[in-house]
Amino acid sequence: MAKSFSELKENHPCFGQGRATTGRIHLPVCPGCNIACRFCERSLNDSENRPGVTSRVLKPEETIPLIKKALEISPEIRVAGIAGPGDTLASDNAIKTFRLIRSEFPQLIKCMSTNGLLLAERADEIIAAGIDSLTVTVNAVDPEIEAQLNDYIIWHGKKIEGVEAARILIKNQLEGIRKIADAGIVVKVNTVLVPRINGAHIEEVAKAVAAAGAKKYNIIPLIPTAKLSEEPAPTCQEIHGARAAASKHIELFLHCNHCRADAVGVPGKTEFSRQIYAAFGASGAADALKENFSHG
Repeated sequence: MAKSFSELKENHPCFGQGRATTGRIHLPVCPGCNIACRFCERSLNDSENRPGVTSRVLKPEETIPLIKKALEISPEIRVAGIAGPGDTLASDNAIKTFRLIRSEFPQLIKCMSTNGLLLAERADEIIAAGIDSLTVTVNAVDPEIEAQLNDYIIWHGKKIEGVEAARILIKNQLEGIRKIADAGIVVKVNTVLVPRINGAHIEEVAKAVAAAGAKKYNIIPLIPTAKLSEEPAPTCQEIHGARAAASKHIELFLHCNHCRADAVGVPGKTEFSRQIYAAFGASGAADALKENFSHG
């Protein structure tokens, strides 16, 4: 049975209030993505601290010794999360990894992030894997706006662009959130705030995802990169305005740390990713790999 919202608030660093006291380990097992977000850039390196970045991509079976080592170094860890560097539902790696974790570390909260393109059709697998919390990146609920944030999607082997792609993505995201929430799994929604594009649309997104069953809402300020590298990052006033609009409909999450896909430790307090992943020969030499990925 999935952990309750109150249990997550007590033990999950992303759901508690204020400074985190519990830790998480992010497991970078997902190599590819199925949407091309215009603001996203995947990378393999040891230096950047943002979503979509990891030292290397692991196989599901490689995660078990890593988790054991992480718990020895940082016993405050309560959460095993998978947030990239690609999308968690674009391959079977995340589901396979969570099945292993459920068997080997039943005490850990299992947390997954996705862009939601395949969420509706893979919801039953997520539920069966025992996921406790799910984060879905929903940047718009108007296809005309969403089409300005994504170049295309890859859906059932087809490359689909523009408003048609946006319509499919939004439909699958909201339908998937409903299925997951109805199963008793806590859903958090992330929205990347790009003021010129979706700044005036945030309240509509918050209202729609809350109606679908999401419990928490996180507004992520744009990190200008990839094809939106010329877009300015939101000002404090723009972030405050977006939060005020969203808070009319859903509880906000206010202490996001832009965690890497291989983060380990207590957010804002300790970071052990280099120690944990050193045994796997991670190196910044892989920095040449840069692709779009999902903020999921």
